[in-house]
Amino acid sequence: MWKDKQDGRRSDDVDIDGNASSLEPMRHDSAQDVSAFVGKGVAFKGTITYNGTVRIDGTLEGEIHTDGILLVGEEAVITAKVTAGTIVCKGKITGDIQARDKMKLRAPAIISGGVTTPMLSIEEGVLFNGTLEMEQATSHSQRETTPLHSVGIPSDPPLRRIPA
Repeated sequence: MWKDKQDGRRSDDVDIDGNASSLEPMRHDSAQDVSAFVGKGVAFKGTITYNGTVRIDGTLEGEIHTDGILLVGEEAVITAKVTAGTIVCKGKITGDIQARDKMKLRAPAIISGGVTTPMLSIEEGVLFNGTLEMEQATSHSQRETTPLHSVGIPSDPPLRRIPA
């Protein structure tokens, strides 16, 4: 599923420099190139729907919908309902968040709201104020369910009625 790279990172990892505030997808995978960018000092109000990877360093109020990757920079302030495949956050998000694949919180991220994700990574120094619901990742195809069978459990003998 994930292939180890020569430097020990997996192909699904997003490269975050420890000494810089950048959130950049690794350049070896063109599918992870940033397709849109909301820069520092830019304020956006509304709904963003996209495929691929978007990086936000400015202010956003509204909704974000994607199956792709959302990168939230250190100075970003997002007040929104967020639904994404993968979220990597170093900024501030207020609102309900659903990450279908995983969510990575990197210091100094601040999360305020409900989070639903099958996989969560939180770095030391992150502030998380809200709720967390972790559910198994669901595949797009229907899973077969095995019917449950009752297990024989010994019970007390049946009660007898005493005639009055």
